[in-house]
Amino acid sequence: MLIENTIILSHRLLKGGYRLLTLKSKRIAPMVRPGQFVHLRLPSPADAVLRRPFSVFRAQAGRLAILYKTVGKGTQAMATLCAGDEINILGPLGQGFPNVRKDTLPLLVAGGYGMAALYLVAQRAPVKGIVFVGGAGADDILCADDFRRLDWDVRVATEDGSAGKKGLVTRILDAWLNKELHGRQPEFFACGPNGLLKAICKRVGRGGWDGWISMDRHMGCGLGACLACVQKVCKRDAAGRETWAWARVCTEGPVFACRDIVWD
Repeated sequence: MLIENTIILSHRLLKGGYRLLTLKSKRIAPMVRPGQFVHLRLPSPADAVLRRPFSVFRAQAGRLAILYKTVGKGTQAMATLCAGDEINILGPLGQGFPNVRKDTLPLLVAGGYGMAALYLVAQRAPVKGIVFVGGAGADDILCADDFRRLDWDVRVATEDGSAGKKGLVTRILDAWLNKELHGRQPEFFACGPNGLLKAICKRVGRGGWDGWISMDRHMGCGLGACLACVQKVCKRDAAGRETWAWARVCTEGPVFACRDIVWD
């Protein structure tokens, strides 16, 4: 984990109020693993005391990119930043996704800007797989072409039918699992709203497969000290008996194995 003063290289407005922020980062960017995040210190407004956590979308030598949507004071302040401005980041933080195994078929499932946390999984995977992405409408379908350029198969669903198939992303996922799995061993990687993550964990458990989800929680410190982002998880003793405990999403997560999450 490092603290770095970075320079904004570009800041682009995308569709639907989403923005792509690209930073010059010589120290942190090369260290980022898929699923990890960075904590940004905002220059304004004055009452934005706490840093803001963001999944790393792209990371390579010398630069990293963050995909976000303006939804509150913090992200509204971020939207005013311009190329050449300096911003302080802390990272990389958290536990990321495990490496994709060569003997499985990776299935990435995302809702909205959950796609950002999955791009590095696809980019660094030793095998190609399928991306299932869903959103309320076409404006919520992000980065699909980025995944296609990596030669991944991208399947789209929107609730209003404005892009891809009409319905929830789990609908097109279930259709694929029922018709096209053909005995292959899937491995799931998911990021999105809690309802989607819970649905993926349910399917993973029912199929006896491996799956990992990236959870989104409000974070204070990002370092595990404030206990603001806890999640109930399953713990197993040497005899296989199960109980539960609290895990900090910022340090033990944000990525968890599906089998370890206790859904209330």
